[in-house]
Order: sequence, then C-alpha cells, then structure tokens
Amino acid sequence: MSANSADQGRLLDVVLVKSGRTKIRYAAELLTDDGTRIAVRAPWSGDGVRDFGFVRFEPGDVFTEYYWRDRWYAVKEVRDAAGALKGWYCDITRPATLSGTELVVEDLDLDLWRSADGTDVRRLDEDEFAESGLAETDPEAAAAAVAALDELEAFATVEDGLESLLA
Repeated sequence: MSANSADQGRLLDVVLVKSGRTKIRYAAELLTDDGTRIAVRAPWSGDGVRDFGFVRFEPGDVFTEYYWRDRWYAVKEVRDAAGALKGWYCDITRPATLSGTELVVEDLDLDLWRSADGTDVRRLDEDEFAESGLAETDPEAAAAAVAALDELEAFATVEDGLESLLA
C-alpha cells in the first residue's frame, strides 16, 4: 500500500518485538510508504542518554527509520538536535508488517553501526544472536539474518552505500 498525501504525516506506533514480547513501542510520523519500504521519523524514545561508547543517543536526537516488507533489516539515520548526522544504526529484523497504525518489527539481535564519516563500521550483538538459539529453532531465519548483516556491512563500507538504500 502506498502512502498517499493524506497518509503522510499521520502517526504510527512502531512496535519492536524481541523473543515474542514487546521491547519498545513509540510514536513515529509516517513519511512514505511505497508498498515495499516504509519511512518514519521519530525523536529518540529511550530513557535519557544511551552511551554505546562509539555513539550517544540522547534526548533531541531524531531518527529517520526505513523498514522493508521484503528485507531482513531496518536502517535508522540518526541526527542530533541541531540536525548534524551522527550515523546509521541498522537492526537485523524479520520483514516489517504494517497493520492499521502499527508498524511491527521483530528484532533478531544483530545490529550494525556506521558513523557519519564512514570510518567506523561495526557489527554488534553477535554474541546475543548466538545465545538467542535462533540457529537451532529457526535455521532459515538465522541464515537470512546473517545474510542481511553481511549485505548491510557491504553497503556500509562503500561510499554512499547506505544512502543508496534510502534514496
């Protein structure tokens, strides 16, 4: 379903599910929906500051988030309150589903970070992914998740690679 001009700007609830439970739910403004890719914008919804060491997410940060109905990842462009690009945080997920005003995404533990200048590309949470047991309980999904992480890393290590996904 494509977002027409009447749909743009409406609020959706982004629901991030992990291990069958809602991990976080937050309101986001629908920017576009072309039937395959959904883009939303939301302020940082965490409590206070989250310092990863390589990036800090904090009140005032704005996330422009891209979800696909046919891909196993989500890409989140992160900007500070002044609009300066911090980088891209990518979640490995099952393909997103939009039902009514709920955009539901199942987090599969693997993540990727790329700094704004492209000098820092790092795979995250591979230990959590291994501990999740997905490789044993759903080997096809585990293989799709690892392939998605590899694909995103390839995009993240070339100039304008991630940006090309979002254009």
